[in-house]
Amino acid sequence: MAIKVIGTGMYVPSFKVSNQKLESIVETTDEWITTRTGIHNRYIVTTENTVDLAYEAAHRAIKQSHIDSSDIGLIIVATFTPERLTPSTACLVQARLGLNDQQIIAFDLNAACCGFVYALSVAEQFLKTKTVKKALIIGAEVLSKIIDWNDRGTCVLFGDGSGAVVVEYEQDLENSFYLNSAGDEQDSLITTQIPLNHPFIPSKVHPIYLQMNGQQVFKFAITAIKETITKLLEQTNLSLDDISLIIPHQANKRIIDKVVKDLKVSSEKFFLNVSEYGNTSAASIPIALHDAIKKQRLKNGDKVMVIGFGGGLTWGGCIISI
Repeated sequence: MAIKVIGTGMYVPSFKVSNQKLESIVETTDEWITTRTGIHNRYIVTTENTVDLAYEAAHRAIKQSHIDSSDIGLIIVATFTPERLTPSTACLVQARLGLNDQQIIAFDLNAACCGFVYALSVAEQFLKTKTVKKALIIGAEVLSKIIDWNDRGTCVLFGDGSGAVVVEYEQDLENSFYLNSAGDEQDSLITTQIPLNHPFIPSKVHPIYLQMNGQQVFKFAITAIKETITKLLEQTNLSLDDISLIIPHQANKRIIDKVVKDLKVSSEKFFLNVSEYGNTSAASIPIALHDAIKKQRLKNGDKVMVIGFGGGLTWGGCIISI
């Protein structure tokens, strides 16, 4: 009993921000960014917001899956940068897709950069019990609105974007999930607090910014990826030779380089496009999955391992079929 990806889509804003462009607004250089992260470009919204990005990726995924949109019974949007606290991004996407006249379960899920993997796991439960026939899973982030553009340690890393997949239940397949979390007591990857704001206390509303301790996150990410690969292979009695491609959260090329070295595997086993899009949090895995299929790195029947890690701290992965 398992889920199968039958369609993918992605969308990024039209405004491309190169490393050279960042040199004009913060003290950094193209060489500094490239050497430490592998990132060359990222895309930033100028007029759009989270729902716009999520809808565009969803529309493309549905079109590629060659299904009737009325078959979709579940919409999950993985995001920690919604444009509204309510309605959920998923409900707003449902409306834009013209699916208000049918029974649909729609909600958002926040597990930061691991959100897409968590969302796939939730979707599997609905599909397994035949509560729904097909599910639309979206990762969408507009990180540019919570970035401190004076902080060169974070502003160079992140981009905006969205990716989506349509998945269905296929009895003959076997998926495996490994999910984990730990409270971030070291404040290694957090946003500033949402301030109290009412007339009964003195208060000053400050902007919400993403803050990160790069060294702590780097160490955590390497451990999380290796642990997830080991657990998934143990659970399925598979080897890395059985996996066509590993698609990790696209955070930093140096992280993957270290994992490749530690595991003594070929770098070709991992798919990376962080150089072009930067870190798009929950959107990075579905964007990379779509990109890998488009570039013919994957074909029908392939087993793919996707791995997420990030704020929470949360981490984990799964093996899915294309």
